[in-house]
Amino acid sequence: MAKLLLNLRNVPDDEADEVRALMREHLVQIYETRPSNWGISAGGIWLSDDADHPRAKALMDAYQAQRGAVARAQRQDALAAGTAETFGALLRKRPLFVIATLIGMLVVASLVLLPFLLLRG
Repeated sequence: MAKLLLNLRNVPDDEADEVRALMREHLVQIYETRPSNWGISAGGIWLSDDADHPRAKALMDAYQAQRGAVARAQRQDALAAGTAETFGALLRKRPLFVIATLIGMLVVASLVLLPFLLLRG
């Protein structure tokens, strides 16, 4: 029975391409399912042979650890260079958007809490 190696929902194209190449490089047989027309399934990368699952899982764990380390290093470099998107930077760049978003969040929270406050009194 086939095993799902990677669900492709919210996976960047470069990551999916790297996973495909990694599996080909290590001779792990995979196949891919495409996303459904209605967005119910995002598609995935599947293992053809169950016997490959432990080896493929170990490869994926190492790959994801390496990719995570690279992403954290890029974030630290961007913070050090002052080019990272932070709350303060977004507030300076788009103040109306940030204020409107915060007000919207307060309105939604108020509407959720309103019945409890009315029943309490």
